[in-house]
Parts: sequence; C-alpha cells; structure tokens
Amino acid sequence: MSHLSFAQKQTALFLLFGFHIVVIAASNYLVQIPVTVFGFESTWGTFSFPLIFLATDLTIRIFGSQSAGRIVFAAMFPALLVSYIVSVIFFQGNYQGVEQLSHFNGFVARIALASFLAYLLGQLTDIMIFMRLRRLKSWWLAPGGSSILGTLLDTFFFYSVAFYASSDAFMAEHWVAIAWVDYAFKLLVSLIVFLPIYGLLINFLLRNIIPKTVEPRTA
Repeated sequence: MSHLSFAQKQTALFLLFGFHIVVIAASNYLVQIPVTVFGFESTWGTFSFPLIFLATDLTIRIFGSQSAGRIVFAAMFPALLVSYIVSVIFFQGNYQGVEQLSHFNGFVARIALASFLAYLLGQLTDIMIFMRLRRLKSWWLAPGGSSILGTLLDTFFFYSVAFYASSDAFMAEHWVAIAWVDYAFKLLVSLIVFLPIYGLLINFLLRNIIPKTVEPRTA
C-alpha cells in the first residue's frame, strides 16, 4: 500500500479515523439495549462492534502497524467523548434530552471507560497478531486470526470493567453469560459477514487504486 499518493492516504486516514469513532460510539450506545437471539440474551452492540476490527485491519494494510497504532490511539479520546454524549442523551434507547449532559451519569461513564480500555487492548492485540499472520500466503488468515483473539480479549475485558458489581442488577448477574454469547455472535458476524467484505475491499484497492499510483517502469 506504499504506492498510494499523499492525497489518497489523507482521504483514507480521514475515513478510517471517522469510522473508528462512529463504530465505537454506536456500539457503546447499542450495548445498553438488550436483544434475545435464538433464545440467548445479548445486546445490539454485538452486531456493530466487529466493524472496528475490519477498520483496524484495513488501517494496517494502508498505513502499516506503527501508524495504525497511532491512529487507534488518536481515535480513542474523541470516541470516548462522543460515546458518553450519545449514550447520556439517548440513555437505554430513550431520548432523555440534551439537558441530561449537565448531570454526570456514572453508569454511562463506566461503560465508556470500559470501552476505551477494551478498545485499546483489543486493537493493539489485533495489530500485533495481524502483522505476524499477514506474512502467510492466504489473505484471510491475518484478519481472521486477529479478530478471533482480539475480539475475545476486548469482549471479556469490556464486560468485566463495565458490569461487574454494576448498579444494573440484570447485567451484574448475567454479564459473564452475555459476554460469551456476545463473543460468539461477534465472531460469527466477523468471520461470515465482515471477513468477505474485507476481502472485497482489499481486492478493490489492489485493482483500482494501487495500479493507478505505481510509476511506470522505464526501459
């Protein structure tokens, strides 16, 4: 991906940076809304958060591991702020009004902090594993393998920090079981839905962007 022009890299940086923030904020909001899938208790955040691993792996492909780590770190703070604002205004799926921002919401703040720390742990793990596996011949091993372990660490770290001994009695009692279901659904969505999307995006970049930016060889 080193053949991308400066303008193309700037555009990719803007889009991926914004993508990280949007997915994190949306997931932190959606994790407050429970859903039952095939008899298992989960949250709507289960189905949105795997997108962040797609964004991280694309970031590594375009900018390399060191720059990807800096982008992940830079996105955390605005994502934390946006997550708190959105989750307070639309607390547990109901519009509460902007005036609620004048009162500190410890429950939402704890979720935002847990997401902040889990995001850092999960994404740095994802980057480390991805860089090791990308040397292998099959393109899907790097994003697939990094998602499996990164999602596992991220999920259980998040639920333990956010809901262990929580003021939400249901989540305090069932967070371990919900975390396992959450992880299973995240993995299913990531490997069956987002991994093929990742492959399509990589092929699009290789066929439509890289060839146009490679300087022709001289005889």
